[in-house]
Amino acid sequence: MTLSADRLAALDAFILDLNRASAAAILPLFRADHGLEDKAAGQDLPRESHAAFDPVTQADRGAEAAIRALITARYPDHGVIGEEYGEDRPDAEFVWVLDPIDGTRAFIAGLPLWTTLIGLRHQGRPVLGSIGQPYVGEVFVGHAGGSRLLARGRETPLKVRPCPTLAGAIIATTDPDACFDAPERDAWRQVRLASKLARLGCDAYAYAMVAAGKMDLVIEAGLKCWDIEAAVPVLAGAGGLVTDWRGDPIGTNGGQMIIAGDRRCLDAAVAMLSAAAK
Repeated sequence: MTLSADRLAALDAFILDLNRASAAAILPLFRADHGLEDKAAGQDLPRESHAAFDPVTQADRGAEAAIRALITARYPDHGVIGEEYGEDRPDAEFVWVLDPIDGTRAFIAGLPLWTTLIGLRHQGRPVLGSIGQPYVGEVFVGHAGGSRLLARGRETPLKVRPCPTLAGAIIATTDPDACFDAPERDAWRQVRLASKLARLGCDAYAYAMVAAGKMDLVIEAGLKCWDIEAAVPVLAGAGGLVTDWRGDPIGTNGGQMIIAGDRRCLDAAVAMLSAAAK
């Protein structure tokens, strides 16, 4: 079934309701007693592994529960895939893909770089997404028809900026030592050395900055579907690109990922990253 413009507009409005519901669950616990747990506790994992510490808080779980409740009430036939509570009808025509707090490490450190990622698949394809940072009052939302930032009572169109070479690029990744294996780290270093400036630890907030024309390239690996699918429509609507490390479209399983604002910058990065592509 084709997704009509009217239906997309209704879902676009609804994703803002979901952001408000998640914010109401999260904000009282930010920089407060958030009930930290380690999901990796008791597992025999090497300390250098990124998975050796896998934090989750009451805010993560409460926000996802609030989002799921609102989806069930408004669209009971829709499926949901979420980081905290798993899958419910993942083969439905419409499936919401949720990461209530992307950047839980930033959250527990009191840094406002975490985001709430809410994506929507239609017939298996990401068509609508939002990247929300409620502490600073921002929601980046978009689809193929256009993306915008809602902040402080205003709506601003999002558009990536031109960046023809890596020499002029501002790039980001979360944590190359923890998130990349040895070949991936080597490939990242090549891109880093060729770029103008690199920032670490921004998680999905960096995706939003590419869509807003403030950064040029984000490189990540080991992602789950809820880490990236919400960003795909936001970047598409802003004129950006999301590919794997070979430059191919990403699937629905996460893995290695590049977000770019300019195809020329993306191609230059792919030339350095493809040797470590999986």
